[in-house]
This record gives sequence, structure tokens and C-alpha cells, in this order.
Amino acid sequence: QVQLVESGGGLVQTGASLRLSCTFSGPAFSTYDMGWFRQAPGKDREGVSCISNSVISTYYADSVKGRFTISRDNVKNTVYLQMNSLKPEDTAVYYCATLARGCIPPVATGPFDYWGQGTQVTVSS
Repeated sequence: QVQLVESGGGLVQTGASLRLSCTFSGPAFSTYDMGWFRQAPGKDREGVSCISNSVISTYYADSVKGRFTISRDNVKNTVYLQMNSLKPEDTAVYYCATLARGCIPPVATGPFDYWGQGTQVTVSS
């Protein structure tokens, strides 16, 4: 059984940085493409970024391109999201998920993908 646990969220000021981590428990982490999503109150869930299992491919939504960096450590079974130059509009609950359909835009999950419980990121102005 796969479990995902996000961590690293918090309350920061505009312009600050945070690094989110998503720890994967279960078999075959290195075979999964992985994605980060976020959902702000009253808004639709947004696919923020993804990374292929081989680390060859990455993708970023226009809203975070140039500020966020996704990476993974297939030894530590962890995927990261480095978030720099944070803005109030980045405030959301951030989730990681497996991507059975692959890291291809738009970032989306399917019925057999796994999700973490989310971590709150709040950026004050």
C-alpha cells in the first residue's frame, strides 16, 4: 500500500521561501511520476508541477514557473518542491500525488493514483 506524507508548509511573508517534502512509503517509488497540486479556498485544484520517474522531464504551471523547482530523491523516496519568491496568491493547501498517466501537461491524476493529506502554505502580504 502506498502512502504519501507532505511536510514543510507554514506561514511566511511575501518573498520568502519554503521547501515542501513528500515522503513516499511503499514499493517502487522510482517507477512513479510524481506531481504537486494546490487548492486555495473557493478555487479549483491546480496542478503546479510534476517530475518524471527518471527525472528527465519536469513541468511547471505558468503561475509558478521561474519561482518553484521540483526535484526528487529516489533513494530517500521523497519528492520536493522548492518555492521561492512566494506571493500571497500562492496561499493554498499543497498536495503531492502519484501520476499514473505520467508527467504531461496538464498535470492530472487518475482513479488509481495516490494522494497525500496536504500541507498548508500561507503567504502574508
